[in-house]
Amino acid sequence: MQFRCLPATSATPLGDWSGDTLVLGLLAGDDGQPLLGALEALLGAGLRQRLEQRAFKAKPAEVLAFERVGVEPAAVVVVGLGEAEGFNLDGLRSAVAKAARTAAASGGRHLGLAFPLTSLPAETTPAIAAAAMAEAVRLSLYADQRFRSEAEPKPRPDTVTLIGLDDAADTALSRLGAVCAGVELARELVAAPPNVVTPQALADAALAIAEAYGAELKVLERSDCQALGMGAYLGVAQGSDLPPKFIHLTIRPEGDIQRRVALVGKGLTFDSGGYNLKTGGSQIEMMKYDMGGSAAVLGAARALAELRPAGVEVHVIVAACENMISGGAVHPGDIVTASNGKTIEINNTDAEGRLTLADALIYACKLEPDAVVDLATLTGACVIALGEEIAGLWSTSDALAAALLQSGQMGGESFWRMPLRASYRSGLKSPVADMKNTGPRPGGSITAALFLQDFVTKDLPWAHLDIAGTVWSDKGRGMDPAGATGFGVRTLVQWVQAGATG
Repeated sequence: MQFRCLPATSATPLGDWSGDTLVLGLLAGDDGQPLLGALEALLGAGLRQRLEQRAFKAKPAEVLAFERVGVEPAAVVVVGLGEAEGFNLDGLRSAVAKAARTAAASGGRHLGLAFPLTSLPAETTPAIAAAAMAEAVRLSLYADQRFRSEAEPKPRPDTVTLIGLDDAADTALSRLGAVCAGVELARELVAAPPNVVTPQALADAALAIAEAYGAELKVLERSDCQALGMGAYLGVAQGSDLPPKFIHLTIRPEGDIQRRVALVGKGLTFDSGGYNLKTGGSQIEMMKYDMGGSAAVLGAARALAELRPAGVEVHVIVAACENMISGGAVHPGDIVTASNGKTIEINNTDAEGRLTLADALIYACKLEPDAVVDLATLTGACVIALGEEIAGLWSTSDALAAALLQSGQMGGESFWRMPLRASYRSGLKSPVADMKNTGPRPGGSITAALFLQDFVTKDLPWAHLDIAGTVWSDKGRGMDPAGATGFGVRTLVQWVQAGATG
């Protein structure tokens, strides 16, 4: 799929575009908008009556398709954008994604997109709009058919023209392939079953990135982790027949290193809950996506290794393992010791991700980065609090939190900053060890973040992103088809490229 920009002309906002499928975005309640006039010139003076007959109100993501015989374009798709004052970058992405699916279903090979981009907020530059539109098309038409015996035909256009954008916006399209490939890698890792994506498979994915783009890879085996005293991580891993793999991928810039960041992803390739077994209603069959954090950081690594943002050294860290039940599995009540010497009473074996992240965060901090960001499908409590469209964000740094929120907005991913309330830390007190791995049920996502904070170097900017609700979508939303979303990749790439280390 090839993307290009095409400026409008004084004669028509559609410029000299030609193709078989045209998509136009229309705002509600604005009869004088240029695109409506262009559409009327194309389809005839009776257009407004036809829109009225079909009850088209230009509500957000409302779609209407016209088929035409013997003329070009053979299909015209009209998508509603809502009122002008509410039209923003997220609305643009959603509308383009909805229209792209409709257009692709008509079998169009050469797609033109025309939207009233001047109605977007002033800070939305043509380059930003171009990137958002192109990502929406490619990511909304993604289809994972790796595990079907016979692939179903999924039509995709060969070329996509962004009408009304000049050549200056083309620069934004140059990074499109890398970013979308990173999102698609994350989706593939999350969607694959746990007998395919094992700890070794995550290490193999990191190796493929290293070999393709000249990154550096270190994989620590169980014995290496034992030598480093990673008792929290290895305690989780000890119940599985599959050996753990501690992955450290390093992406160095071509020039001088001006800043260093660490991206840490939770890598539980399957979470049975351990002896606190997940039972009916707990979605145990979906626990393949408990490595969504590792998928996000590896997807970001795939993009960043190709883009190589100037001056930034990126460390990607994943403590990969399974949480299983066996004669050698960790018991509720066991005490493990993390690599910084802290002892942890395990009062719930299903709160295992924070144990693996504890040793991963300690390792990351020893690299002396300027900032650390971890991503994890950590708590059901975060899903209850924020639902399936917003991820939780906890941070010790206002600057880092603001930068990540802004990067998420630019990448089309939503976060909400949550409190690190110190008084809640008392819920993690243990009568026999330095701390427990879980606190009381109320505020469970907050106490989970407070647990992680204990393993981060004091005064080092750190952020924890709980993506438990956003990593998967049963019905699809926005640019994401049903299934794995690849959530977090776009935010991380935006943040690293912006150089915002907090």
